Amino acid sequence: MKQEATLHPTRCRSFEGADDFWRVRDLLVEAYPRTPLGWNWDVRLWEGRWFYAENPVLDPKWTSKIGLWETAEGRLVGVVCTEGGEAEAHLQLDPAYRHLEAEMIAWSEAHLAQPPREGAPPEIACFSLEMDATRIQVLRQRGYAQVDDHWIIRRISLDGPLPARRTLPAGYALRTTRPDDPTDCLRIADILNAAFGRDFHNGAEYHNFTRLAPSYVNDLDLVAVAPNGSFAAYVGIPYEATNRRGIYEPVCTHPAHRRKGLARALMTEGLHRLAARGAQTVTVETGNAVPANGLYDAMGFTESVVGHLWKKAL
Repeated sequence: MKQEATLHPTRCRSFEGADDFWRVRDLLVEAYPRTPLGWNWDVRLWEGRWFYAENPVLDPKWTSKIGLWETAEGRLVGVVCTEGGEAEAHLQLDPAYRHLEAEMIAWSEAHLAQPPREGAPPEIACFSLEMDATRIQVLRQRGYAQVDDHWIIRRISLDGPLPARRTLPAGYALRTTRPDDPTDCLRIADILNAAFGRDFHNGAEYHNFTRLAPSYVNDLDLVAVAPNGSFAAYVGIPYEATNRRGIYEPVCTHPAHRRKGLARALMTEGLHRLAARGAQTVTVETGNAVPANGLYDAMGFTESVVGHLWKKAL
């Protein structure tokens, strides 16, 4: 990651609202070609913090824990945020300004740390790629230790031959979602809850994301419909047009319909639709779940990086 010849002084301030939300998104898009895979968030994750909600407003419990670093001229170069209310610091950064990382981590310790349970000392966690020796050195110097759980971020190029489209089993049908149909929205909520063992998803949050998120593209939002009309598998592919990048999120199959090749068929169809749109790459992120990672390896995701949380008690 090459640094600029001249770095301008920076200041830290609090997140102030919608304008800052869009400025952070712009930073994620602009920095993407200059950073390693997985170093910053993708736009789908950022947009979801506002738009994937039953009531799509900027949650002050989240925005109050966002710090911004900008130059005196007002150019945004760094962000600390959490995925929710948890004490996890995620750094979004222009790579030319990575000398700010120690300052950003110190800010996180002061503003994000919280007790994990009653009577325990406050703790803070920070995300780092496994191969990022610079950030890991900063974390170790500040007393952090790596956590075993990890993420795997994969990317595949679309400049070569694509795998052949796959036929769904008899009785199943592939189609795009209908986000203006309340029944489809409820079916999305149902499959997300069933596939990920949750109970909080609802149709309104999905409908709001499709209306408001710039990365949502209906032609890339694919479902396998079961013989009874329910959704057996779902693959959403938000698209970031500036970098011509697709993002598989989510990829899921209802437990009653697994091991039929449904998700793979949807993902393969998505590759063809992305290529027709002029996409250059597509990425997918998972935890350390073996079945999902086996699928992505079989799909040809040959480029991958691993990321860990590092924790510190204060």
